[in-house]
Amino acid sequence: MSLYAYHVLHETSYAYSRPVHLSHQMLRLTPRSLPWQSCTSHSIRITPEPQNLRMLLDSFGNPMQAFSLEQDHTELRACAESWVELTQRSLPAMTPPWEQVRDTLDYRAGRFLLPDDLVATHYLFESQHVRIKREFTRYAAECFMPGQPLLAGIEALMTRIFSEFTFDPLATTVSTPVTTVYAEKRGVCQDFAHFMLSCLRSLGLAARYVSGYLVTDPPPGQPRLVGADASHAWVAVYCPAQDGGSGFWIDADPTNGIFPDISHITLGWGRDFLDVSPLRGVLIGGGEQTMKVAVTVTPAYERPGLQLVF
Repeated sequence: MSLYAYHVLHETSYAYSRPVHLSHQMLRLTPRSLPWQSCTSHSIRITPEPQNLRMLLDSFGNPMQAFSLEQDHTELRACAESWVELTQRSLPAMTPPWEQVRDTLDYRAGRFLLPDDLVATHYLFESQHVRIKREFTRYAAECFMPGQPLLAGIEALMTRIFSEFTFDPLATTVSTPVTTVYAEKRGVCQDFAHFMLSCLRSLGLAARYVSGYLVTDPPPGQPRLVGADASHAWVAVYCPAQDGGSGFWIDADPTNGIFPDISHITLGWGRDFLDVSPLRGVLIGGGEQTMKVAVTVTPAYERPGLQLVF
């Protein structure tokens, strides 16, 4: 088995036109520990130095740092640095018909749900950026034919979105409704993820929003640009336990039309973007604000075996 090691630098800065007198913030910039992913080193530097810094888990199990700034300040900087190791993932050889998956999670009074299935039901419903609508059901139904295995339906929907939608960073903002994204078929990875989630949940399938990083390669002969990468988003669809095993999630990236593997680093997940926003909070003062984000993902090296020394 090979390990793929990456260095991740995520820098976020805010500049305020007037002093901020009090700021309460939440950071979600710590990569999760997963069967295929290990965060071997992690640090976060915050300027100005915060008060009441707390390390905790949010309701979705994502690592989170909560802090307060109680002195006047006109800038806020947060720099997260991580070393992450990935191993290759494999897709399931077989998945049940998608209708069986839907019916397993469908609510029925008095029915007992296994723990994994119960957790998955949190991702069945509408959220602020994900809608359940008939038009999304019709769009997805062309990819989920009767009796089709779940994995095949996921791949068909992912591929259709990748083929029919155009990546355009100027077409949307963080508040653009998913119905507008569908009508114009333009947007960024966050929009594609929210639309695919809307399609899946409209069918009655449990699907969550995944936040992370995408490892990109510079053009041949060109050096890797510092800060040229960005946060990425994709989706994961739940498949209940089969033959006494455990339930599992299938990740899918509609922006690139691929199943995530060693090029995708997972930060966390939730119902939609708002649940895993990298930096979110409230403040008193500040006036107008300007935000800058720079992300650099650099492959360290790859070699066979499980022993890596940094």
